[in-house]
Amino acid sequence: MELDLAKEQLPSTQTTVNDNTPDYINQQIERETEASVNYYKRQDESEIRGRIEELDHEWDTQRVLEVNMASIALTSSLLALGVNKKWAFLSGAASIFLIQHSLQGWSAPLTIIRRLGIRTADEINREKKALKNLLKKPA
Repeated sequence: MELDLAKEQLPSTQTTVNDNTPDYINQQIERETEASVNYYKRQDESEIRGRIEELDHEWDTQRVLEVNMASIALTSSLLALGVNKKWAFLSGAASIFLIQHSLQGWSAPLTIIRRLGIRTADEINREKKALKNLLKKPA
């Protein structure tokens, strides 16, 4: 019973970022992805493979959020140890944002990350799949 209740309360990790991002940002990211695929439709195989290689190294929203929050927590912890203990509050805030994101799929920093055009792993993988499909088509 408790497990069923937890499933109902916690959102799916597959869609939380998109669900908590304004539609106009999701649509802009989708348009940019479609434009990229359309561009590569007119390119040769080596160009497409090069783009897939780039996508293999593209940072997604999770990675950007985690690195930024961990950097803030580390920096503020060091400042709390060496400068003023009040810096520890910033470390706590970063931790709260990560917990909130893990449980709800949303946090204030995520809004900024999405506005910067950082894509989810799923969005990146959709572009990779579309490009791989271009490689399979006969010339």
